Amino acid sequence: MGEYSASELWSIVVMQGFSGLSLFSVLLLMALGLAIIFGQMGVINMAHGEFMAIGAYTTVMLSKVAVEYGFGNLYFLPAIAVSFAMAFLTGYLVEIGLIRYLYKRPLDTLLATWGLSLIMQQTFRSTFGAKEVSAELPPWMMGSFKPTETVDIPINGVFVMGLTAFVCLGVFLFLFRARWGLQARATTQNRVMAGAVGINTKKVDRVTFALGCGIAGLAGAAFTTIASTGPTTGSLYIVDSFMVVVFGGAASLMGTVVSAFGIAQAQSILQFFITSSMGKVATLLVIVTILMIRPEGLFAAKVRR
Repeated sequence: MGEYSASELWSIVVMQGFSGLSLFSVLLLMALGLAIIFGQMGVINMAHGEFMAIGAYTTVMLSKVAVEYGFGNLYFLPAIAVSFAMAFLTGYLVEIGLIRYLYKRPLDTLLATWGLSLIMQQTFRSTFGAKEVSAELPPWMMGSFKPTETVDIPINGVFVMGLTAFVCLGVFLFLFRARWGLQARATTQNRVMAGAVGINTKKVDRVTFALGCGIAGLAGAAFTTIASTGPTTGSLYIVDSFMVVVFGGAASLMGTVVSAFGIAQAQSILQFFITSSMGKVATLLVIVTILMIRPEGLFAAKVRR
């Protein structure tokens, strides 16, 4: 780093830090869905990345239709809603057809959803082809603004962060301020007692699982603003997403936010000065060291024993 001046180093850290915020946004959206499915329900969903790909492919297809019919400036916000709906509906059907038979069997959910992820990847490959595809971003998301002469902030990155903040607020209100969130948490803590007081636990399971998948679809829509999409795109993020959830604390939304921010920033800044693989190795070593000290994660859930 001695070849850079102090001002150049500052500009590099700022720009890489903002690049890390874009990665943070996608990771956080992915991890929020996992925090609901894994943290709240105990289901290890190895196909979570493929639900992200559903959202990404939905956005890509809608962008092509929008460009063809001349409303490319207006399609993106509706595409976000459609991406969520497609992933939500698919997750709802997967819960009915597969997941509901595997509750309280985490290793079985891991194997079953891993097989599901392979099936979904091949479906994407057969339907959309093996090559990566990109969405046509609307003109208002293109370009950047310069707070200083040496720093460029992309507009699409700012939009993705705003979308992430909105989704985080919605998830918080859903889980901790809405009646349905109370029912979901009651079902998680004591399924028998929740059913005894009149909660339809099967319906709660389906909607909660589908919600986690729908948030992954939102992550896919956001992902199209920063990279192209392929059949295996989602699987590239599943390990990092689980790492975020475990490191932050499996049942803690605050832990998920803090963990996603720290991991994304560390990877983004380190990868500029060293290789990409070594940056991930250094980040992983720090996480493993901290988990050895705090096995429950950064923010442990407070429950009665």
